[in-house]
Amino acid sequence: GSTSLDLAASKPAYLDTLKPIAVPNGVFGPLREGNALLVGRSSTTLLGLFVLPGVIDADYTGEIKIMLWTPQPPCFIPAGTRLAQLVPFPTSHRPEDYTPLCDKREGKGFGSTGLPVIYWMKQVQQQRPMLCCKIHNQDDKITVLINGMVDTGADVTIIA
Repeated sequence: GSTSLDLAASKPAYLDTLKPIAVPNGVFGPLREGNALLVGRSSTTLLGLFVLPGVIDADYTGEIKIMLWTPQPPCFIPAGTRLAQLVPFPTSHRPEDYTPLCDKREGKGFGSTGLPVIYWMKQVQQQRPMLCCKIHNQDDKITVLINGMVDTGADVTIIA
């Protein structure tokens, strides 16, 4: 038989930007088989819709959501569309053998054990980082283009 469980959208979803969205599917934890890996179906990928993979922990009690992204929005997904697969894998330890990262996880998901810290950056090479900034005043119908070197501080960006 199949080693995975297909997951389908429980509600219609609409991707209208390049940002990923979390799509509900009506499946809730905790999982009986331990942990699981959520991956996209190959047929979903062929349509230009990408499931962002994730690990579903054995102690997660909320709804398991499917993270979707498309490089070519807009995209409409009807309810009932099979999008992802949940592939179970056994835990290598018993829950009582480890200390949890937080007191109670509940069903929050997506950062329930702490949000990741991410810093976006621009690679600096031999050339100095340059940026073109366009400022438009609708009242006076004036547009100003500013080309400058970028100097970033701890909490401010300066264009000189």
